[in-house]
Amino acid sequence: MTASSAVTTGTLEVPDARLYYEVRGSGPLLVLVGAPMSAASFAGAAEQLAATNTVLTTDPRGHFASPLNEPNQDSTVLARADDLARLITHLDTGPAVVFGSSGGAVTGLALAQTHPDLVTTVVAHEPPLRELLPDADAHRALTEDIIATYDTGDVIGAWRKFFAQASIPIPEPMLTQIFGGDRDPQQVASERFWFAHELRHTTGWVPDPPLLRAIPTRVIVGIGADSTGQFCDHTSRELASALGVEPVQFPGDHTGFAQDPVAFAARLQEVLDLP
Repeated sequence: MTASSAVTTGTLEVPDARLYYEVRGSGPLLVLVGAPMSAASFAGAAEQLAATNTVLTTDPRGHFASPLNEPNQDSTVLARADDLARLITHLDTGPAVVFGSSGGAVTGLALAQTHPDLVTTVVAHEPPLRELLPDADAHRALTEDIIATYDTGDVIGAWRKFFAQASIPIPEPMLTQIFGGDRDPQQVASERFWFAHELRHTTGWVPDPPLLRAIPTRVIVGIGADSTGQFCDHTSRELASALGVEPVQFPGDHTGFAQDPVAFAARLQEVLDLP
């Protein structure tokens, strides 16, 4: 491992992949994880939280600095949960609190189900669990159409359909600006892997609410204050209802942790300090 200022970086060999991770701070272990969001997406929040925690962030398998041995292998939720279990065990500073956002929230829930001894608390921020919705069949078909559209090479069209399904308004000029023209090759590779090998597994995963209620791991469901009416607002509320808990509000929307990491980190620490 090598250290750069307050950040220690390392890699861990796991089945079928090599995981890149970063560690900041000292204190109780706090994991910030996304899917497909990378360690860089959580850097701002991690810096804030490192004042009172040992903060672990990672690039999920198949993205950026965490290559797969077989690039065309799917990224399943259980494989990503196993990756987190191995990282927590490798650091030997657990059990951990895990904050997961979007696909990372799904990973965190799966980790709690498979390795409850490694996790004291999971904060599941806006998990896209479509199978909990009453119109899951329609969303399943939409997801397959989005993936098929991307596979034809219509990148902007695929993202247009994705944001429509997510009920996230995004102006057409912004779509073209973000997803058209010259783009970072690493970002494009991550995007391509996510559409082809990860999206359907993440949104199609089915949690086990009775198991999550029975294990000692505390599960907190988080929703962005600005996410009202969006796809992940609905999925999160369905999960909270199935668990018999009230969802907790966080600043911003689906990516509030990146938009205002200072306010988001403060809210996360506040939530974790609640009895």
